Amino acid sequence: MALPLKKERIEGENLTTADLAKGARAEERVEETAGPKPVSSEKFVGDRKVLNTEQRNANAEANATPLFPENEMGELRQRWSDIQTAFVDEPRRAVEQADGLVASAMKRLAEVFADERGNLEKQWDRGDNVSTEDLRIAFQRYRTFFHRLLSI
Repeated sequence: MALPLKKERIEGENLTTADLAKGARAEERVEETAGPKPVSSEKFVGDRKVLNTEQRNANAEANATPLFPENEMGELRQRWSDIQTAFVDEPRRAVEQADGLVASAMKRLAEVFADERGNLEKQWDRGDNVSTEDLRIAFQRYRTFFHRLLSI
């Protein structure tokens, strides 16, 4: 059963996941299509699943690259813990706060990637030669995040 969330908020505060979703244009959304499911290429040795190279790389990257600086991760974890504790007394408010926290984290991630892209574009606009190594690192961050996002 879904709980309706309050719509009261001060302008610029209380960001929700619905606010983030409204920002996407309809033509940019990926629509799910019905069709046959792909044939699984999973292999097992006994009870253990054998990962292919791409899966191993994705797992290694997901474990190696933090999405947030350590201080921000600590703050996010603490906020989550506070919200989770408050659920017992005020479940509706806790759900609203959880939605806001998720929206804030998603917004912050978008800002991190936008800043990184902006820095590269400034270099390109000035005619600076961006090193392949800088581009490789940026690309790895996108790839790592993408694999982590799909594994949720």
